[in-house]
Amino acid sequence: MKPDSTLGLLRSMPVWPLLATLAVQTLATMAMYSLPAVAPEVARDLHVNGTLVGGFVAAAYGVGILSALVSPGLVRRYGGVRATQAVLLAAAGMLLLAGLGSGVTGLALAAVVLGLGYGAAAPASTHLLVPQTPQPVFNLVMSLRQIGVPLGGVLAALILPPLTLAIGWRAALMAELGPILLLIVLMEFPRRRWDIDREPTRRVFGRTLVQPFALLRDQRFRRLSVAAFVYAGLSLCLVAFMTVQLTTTVGLDLVRAGQMLAAYQIAGSVSRPIWGWIADRFLTPAQTLAALGAGMAVTSVLTALYARGWPTWAILANALLAGCTTGGYTGVAYAEYAALGGARRTEATGLGTAILFAGGMAVPPVFGVAVTALGGYELSYIVAAGCALASAVLLALPPSRR
Repeated sequence: MKPDSTLGLLRSMPVWPLLATLAVQTLATMAMYSLPAVAPEVARDLHVNGTLVGGFVAAAYGVGILSALVSPGLVRRYGGVRATQAVLLAAAGMLLLAGLGSGVTGLALAAVVLGLGYGAAAPASTHLLVPQTPQPVFNLVMSLRQIGVPLGGVLAALILPPLTLAIGWRAALMAELGPILLLIVLMEFPRRRWDIDREPTRRVFGRTLVQPFALLRDQRFRRLSVAAFVYAGLSLCLVAFMTVQLTTTVGLDLVRAGQMLAAYQIAGSVSRPIWGWIADRFLTPAQTLAALGAGMAVTSVLTALYARGWPTWAILANALLAGCTTGGYTGVAYAEYAALGGARRTEATGLGTAILFAGGMAVPPVFGVAVTALGGYELSYIVAAGCALASAVLLALPPSRR
């Protein structure tokens, strides 16, 4: 492709919808990752085991499965912009409940409220972006939007630990409300123009809830979904347990552990558009995801070897590798769901979100129980590495003849 044609395609990207959906994803994800970022302080204040933060993440993603399945109907009936505002409202509700609630019960309610909106983020964004995105940069645009996930994690990891040490974890959570409420208001301005394709008579509930699962009749969707489940579970384990593992096993302080988590998220942010560009220009999306799965297996084995005395540079290097692989796959995965879905892209993205959230719901609590039962992280991460490698092989296999 000639440089001038490439510049033309880049200029034709949907800049304002991309920036808006990126901002929504960033703030919603920052709310999601807030508690993992300050897990040691929360555990100390509430007198619970720090690994229980995996339960918060699992609950939010579990409820998010339902909102992901409902979201295609909601998006088509009320519009993508209105759906993104609902995502932000759920994030604000989560922060209020977690910051003002009492003990573990408050955190459980906060997780449920966040999950009620969070599952609609990807389907709503896809609905807004796909019609306006040129095919040659499709994976790139979808990956750019997904930067919001690691970027939200970066903000949580960099801002919340020092803020928590200064004013307490509850007040630190409340400080996130201002930007979220402001973005809800700003999204109202383009709503009439961007939600022009609303279908006011569209049914939201009923059989529409299970329609996305009909896509699994296609072998390509099944293979993609198996890998997405495994990748999402491993990614959430790293995010949920990194600060706890680094403070308890390696002996880092909370701020330094938060910096390692931030490095992971930064690497994920930088690598996502790169992987999207590679999937557009050099490899197929399935091949790109297979290569990422192999990288996940390597970084999981290295994480299993963490012990007291590990040099900071080695931990940082592995955090960067993990960010580029375990934290870098979702843009290509969502683009592949949308591409395979065709005219049913919103339903396909809803299915993808449900599968990814199922991995986030199921794997972290099982991982946390295994860590507690086995007295360490080693075997749990070795098993995770094997699952990631098996998923990579599955994606790399040629499709069978019908």
